[in-house]
Amino acid sequence: MLALDTTPLPRRRRLPGLLMVALLVTVAGTVGVLIAARRTVDAVARVPGVADVLSAADSSIDNYLLVGSDSRAAGDPNTGDGSADIGQRSDTIMVLRYDKASGEASLLSIPRDLWVDIAGDAGENRINAAFGKGPDVLVRTVQESLGIPVHHYVEVDFTGFKELVDALGGVQVCFLYPTRDLNTGLNIVEPGCHVLDGTQGLAYARSRHYEEFRDGEWREDPTSDLGRSTRQRAFVNACLQESVAQLKTNPFHAGELIAAIGAAIGIDEHLDPIEAGASLRSAVDGGLQSYSLDVVPETIDGNAVLLLGNGAEPVLQYFRGNGPAPAP
Repeated sequence: MLALDTTPLPRRRRLPGLLMVALLVTVAGTVGVLIAARRTVDAVARVPGVADVLSAADSSIDNYLLVGSDSRAAGDPNTGDGSADIGQRSDTIMVLRYDKASGEASLLSIPRDLWVDIAGDAGENRINAAFGKGPDVLVRTVQESLGIPVHHYVEVDFTGFKELVDALGGVQVCFLYPTRDLNTGLNIVEPGCHVLDGTQGLAYARSRHYEEFRDGEWREDPTSDLGRSTRQRAFVNACLQESVAQLKTNPFHAGELIAAIGAAIGIDEHLDPIEAGASLRSAVDGGLQSYSLDVVPETIDGNAVLLLGNGAEPVLQYFRGNGPAPAP
């Protein structure tokens, strides 16, 4: 299992969307065009209406908008219990940038509390609100408000994330201190490396009240949403590399992984995961460069939101395909 170093890790919210698509394309690319893989990929749900608003193909980069949705249609996303459907929301928004010339891939987390103009004359709001109006509105908002072209769209439900981690046999995460989140159920009693199953992995990835027991007391991570994104991006990398490692030693495990991933995601009508996997395989195998946006807290109409800071522009330019790679 791969170890994930969570040194004083902050927290934030973003993960499963990219996790699923990257794993799907990585797994599919690794096993090539096996008939079983192709059949599973062809059965993946397509998200209607998104293809019409995607950016035209670019000669230098491909950007994938990766969205983790929390519909709760199958119950509480932490435990899977219950059946109340409280509607769909986006809990994870990422952009995966693939450089066609270098073959490198980078990952950008977009805070769901980022205050932007919502596409379609909907006014200003948190970017998370765009998803509530439809995936196409979210795509347009990312393109219009952040200037980032979106060439492909991938969406996954949190319950599918649990199944994927279980299909991997768990993912190893290393903790420097006893760690907990009373809201998600995360409970690491002893420091050290632990293999997290699907339920525990989801509790870790969704943790917004991440606490570590240091110097005789529980201390909550003060970086909130931003720290959660940092942990999630690291967890994504660990899951991706674990899947590649398993497939190298046991390629016959591919069918189970592909089935777990394919059943949990929806993609735009034009995306061919196997073709994408052939391109992204080496980039994922080598690890993804991780980026976050420089943001500043603000209160607008009584709501705690985030505004872009001065340091956000170089990162945005890079994901727009107009600038060099900043320091990750």
